[in-house]
Amino acid sequence: MTAERRRNSSPLSRRSLWIAFLLAPAAVIMMTFVVWPLMSALQLSFFRFEGLTPGDFVWFENFNKVLFQSPFREATYNALWHNIVVFFALMVLENGLALLIAYALLKELPGHRVHQVIVFLPVVLSAVIVAFLWKLLLHPLFGVVNAALGLFGIMGPAWLGSEPTALGSIVFANVWHWMGFPTLVLLAGMQRISREVLEAARLDGAGDWTILTKIVWPLIAPSVTIVTVLTFIGSFNWFELPLMMADMEGSPGRSTDVLALYFYRTAFGSVTSGIQDFGQGSALAVLMFLFVGAVTVVALKYLRSREIEI
Repeated sequence: MTAERRRNSSPLSRRSLWIAFLLAPAAVIMMTFVVWPLMSALQLSFFRFEGLTPGDFVWFENFNKVLFQSPFREATYNALWHNIVVFFALMVLENGLALLIAYALLKELPGHRVHQVIVFLPVVLSAVIVAFLWKLLLHPLFGVVNAALGLFGIMGPAWLGSEPTALGSIVFANVWHWMGFPTLVLLAGMQRISREVLEAARLDGAGDWTILTKIVWPLIAPSVTIVTVLTFIGSFNWFELPLMMADMEGSPGRSTDVLALYFYRTAFGSVTSGIQDFGQGSALAVLMFLFVGAVTVVALKYLRSREIEI
């Protein structure tokens, strides 16, 4: 009986070991590059730093500085506001255009497969390439954008050098860079809708706008959940494009400053300030993680409940 039990349990044991062996590399990477840095940041956020060396244990003093003491408070909420603006701008422009383009591709117009590739091509480019490309296109003297406006007698501004237009210009570059990703995600959701449902709606006299808003939009709720959550996380981790297209200080006049830039500048210093504070920077990183994590959990719960209701 014992030998028989061993024979029966042996395949299961080997399978469990094989699964553990396959998961081990990913677990090691997660522990090394995600969990350990998070725990380190949490620990360092409770210390006052003197140069590169942790000093006294100060409890929540670093959090108090970041959230309530001037001038750090103003910089924190200014950067947070810009992240919020970026999120809503990307939801409207990037994901709104992605929805319309995905629906157009769903209709399988002539050349739709080529257009799928064209729409997704900018996504494969690195953020550095996209940043330098759009800096050239938006250059106030020899940029293509101002040259095109000049054909209509319009004098284009210094897009990245003016406070009213700098953040919007970087958002536009981000839309061009990433719009292909939500387009394909939403298109994949649309392709799961039964053709009979769409054809029945057309036979009943429904137009494209009615089909898109009344039929397609509710039925692609899982895809909308993915796109919304990833857009939120990406908006509050925004770093490469503002750094490359503006600078570490969020120029001009901190009009492009976001939380990731502010955190990096606080923790590691910058060319202008030269001041670094790992404790305060760690506190800011912990607050960013908690904020993004909490909002993501609430958003997922709400959006998934919407999927169930539909």
